[in-house]
Amino acid sequence: MSRPLIGITAYLEAARWSDWVREAVLSPPAYAKAVERAGGAPVVLPPLSPHAAPDQVRGLRGVVLAGGPELGAAAYGGEQHPRAAAPQEHRDRFELAVARAAVEAGVPILAVARGMHVLNVAQGGTIIPWLPDVLGDDRHAEPGRPHVVQVSISSRLGKAVGDRVEVTAPHRQSVRRLGAGLLAVAWAEDQVVEGVELQGHRFAVGVQWHPERGADNRLFDALVEAAR
Repeated sequence: MSRPLIGITAYLEAARWSDWVREAVLSPPAYAKAVERAGGAPVVLPPLSPHAAPDQVRGLRGVVLAGGPELGAAAYGGEQHPRAAAPQEHRDRFELAVARAAVEAGVPILAVARGMHVLNVAQGGTIIPWLPDVLGDDRHAEPGRPHVVQVSISSRLGKAVGDRVEVTAPHRQSVRRLGAGLLAVAWAEDQVVEGVELQGHRFAVGVQWHPERGADNRLFDALVEAAR
């Protein structure tokens, strides 16, 4: 059986190799390894022209909207928080176009961390630009701090990982208003949304944590299974 082609969104950053410093397309290898372990064929998507996104998506059997820096507030009509990193507007535009094209084409999507925010905004939702201001503390951004996420067992996410999962997922943004067709299907103990999925879609799941890290490959298994 041939491996379904799974696109993975990526950074466009300055990088150094040998004596060269050049702009490069970068992707943490954990994503590609997780896709390959699940039986897919990973391919990295450079964040170039948003207009090319529909053509790229049509050649794929699945998409991973990967993690990365905070989504710029201009993408959802908000106000950029002064403590947030400068937005990567080229990547925001490209990934929003990829998400919309994948939803329209019915291509399976796994949206990871920042990717969950991209999927939400692509569907018309909004983001809390700086979660510590809402909660009054920085507990969701503490590196290495594990917490338990409660998952709706009837959801696609719940069918993949069960009704509870312990994760380590530092983040300073979160879903505010859900986009059209999206349901919240996982929550932290303080009710911060940690997982969403799109109703009526073959497989469009977003999680706040990083399932590509560690040994649990079940979400990538579910993505590749949907892609077949």
